[in-house]
Amino acid sequence: MANREALRELQTRLANRLKAARTEGVSVSWLAVRAGEGNYLFPLALSGEIFPLTSLQVVPYSRQWFMGVINLRGGLYGVVDLARFMAIGTAPVRTEQSLAESSVITFNSALELNCAVMVDGLAGLRKREAFSEAVAPPAGSPVYFGNKFTDLSGVQWQEINLRTLSQFPEFLSISA
Repeated sequence: MANREALRELQTRLANRLKAARTEGVSVSWLAVRAGEGNYLFPLALSGEIFPLTSLQVVPYSRQWFMGVINLRGGLYGVVDLARFMAIGTAPVRTEQSLAESSVITFNSALELNCAVMVDGLAGLRKREAFSEAVAPPAGSPVYFGNKFTDLSGVQWQEINLRTLSQFPEFLSISA
């Protein structure tokens, strides 16, 4: 119970910082998240709101990475398990505990897609100064991959172009 409360407090703080960054013009570039074994950066301008994963309704005959639909502020959103969609490493086993600790991040309304991605953890907001190195994605990478960044601690983060992902045919095709 304490973990769930701490997670809600973190989500609230991040949501408030996200809102402040947009309105005050603070030079924050990305929302950093963890999904499965990967670290990802979502461009702040294309990221939407952060919510806890609650009341998910499963959709039959859909792909393994499509978790179902969720009601967020009166709107119906499809939820994609980012770790399973990326299929990097072993897809995490989803238990009630891990789902209770997961968050969903909606796409910015400008992308006109009622979709949210489920992530295992939120790692805060990042500026360009937080990274020591940036390299272009290798040949053969998915089209929605942006640069790969290495932070000052040596941890690698993959930038995800949410606009490109939102138009990627495989991402839009949820039927099994």
